[in-house]
Amino acid sequence: MVNETPEQRRAQEREQAEPSERSQPIPRLFLIFSAALVLWGGVYILFSDSFGRSDLGDRRTLTDLSAPAAGAKAAAADGKQLFSANCVSCHQATGKGLPGVFPPLDGSEWVTGDERILVNILLHGISGEISVMGASYKGAMPPFKQLSDAELAAVTSYIRSEWTNKAGAITSEMFVAERKASSRSTPFNGGAELKALPPKSP
Repeated sequence: MVNETPEQRRAQEREQAEPSERSQPIPRLFLIFSAALVLWGGVYILFSDSFGRSDLGDRRTLTDLSAPAAGAKAAAADGKQLFSANCVSCHQATGKGLPGVFPPLDGSEWVTGDERILVNILLHGISGEISVMGASYKGAMPPFKQLSDAELAAVTSYIRSEWTNKAGAITSEMFVAERKASSRSTPFNGGAELKALPPKSP
């Protein structure tokens, strides 16, 4: 056996022990405590009363809940946004339309004139020949059945006051009234039939 010097022994004592590969499971005491805590929580929830006071909950009725939603929809009707989504592809963002194809809205006598005519165009559509600002157009415009009365009022009010147009707004009540006043199910046949629209009853 080789004799070790004191310096060699001290150096060996400073060395760390080799790591072992044996498993070190979670202590049993911790597992028992965790299981007891989960069991206690389950029993507490199962046998406890409902949290808080039920009489302080939401007391709104179905009418209360539906009214704000309808009001929010009407308030959210943005004429410019509706125009961009439904009209701009034909009449263009400038309201000038496309010469010989789609009539202009900017300066159009149909837009700034009799409110009822414009309302009926959107409610029922129009096909055939129509003269706009001295130019003749022959095409078709479908009714806007996908829009509510509030949305129709918003988009018509927008085009009546946009660009060089200075006409007043149109209310949703006018769309309601015109819808009730007519049983028409087909588009108007050109500008001539629009001009023959019966006058509004007093």
